[in-house]
Amino acid sequence: MMKANPGEAKFVSQTAAAQVVGLLLQQSTGTRVQFIPYRGAGPAMTDLLSGQVDLLVAQGAATLPQVRGGTIKAIANLAAQRSPAIPDIPTSDEGGVPGLYMPGWFGLFRAQGHAERHCRQAQRGDGAGARRTDRARPSHRARHGRRRARAADAGGLAAFHKAEVEKWWPIIKAANIKGE
Repeated sequence: MMKANPGEAKFVSQTAAAQVVGLLLQQSTGTRVQFIPYRGAGPAMTDLLSGQVDLLVAQGAATLPQVRGGTIKAIANLAAQRSPAIPDIPTSDEGGVPGLYMPGWFGLFRAQGHAERHCRQAQRGDGAGARRTDRARPSHRARHGRRRARAADAGGLAAFHKAEVEKWWPIIKAANIKGE
């Protein structure tokens, strides 16, 4: 549809991240879309359901009830592997757009040099050390792995963050997207 009708597909752009995914989609497929700005997933979902827009990139929590209810179709999970939570939804690779990944992630950051105070508290027995030890246990990882939560050490998070910036920054810069 996008190749047959260049520039006609209406792509919801409710976040900067969604717009960047749309830009990568265009770049990866040699197509063009119309970016339609929205103030959040709620209004965007309403217009997707009514046919006012054609494509929406959003978190699974906002879309899965509609997908399971059959009112919208999930085209692809934007991750390298299928999700255990939604195994019937193909990845972008399987859908013919390799590398169109935008997995959700959260990082916990702090200022440099801030950890020393917290390490001293843990040594005094405030329980934080026990919580960290519990998180390292295989049973804890197994429980949270089912929820797709993954803990990364600071070096792993820093490397992931750096790779994400290197992937997305050229697309953002080429599109002249500015932070607000």
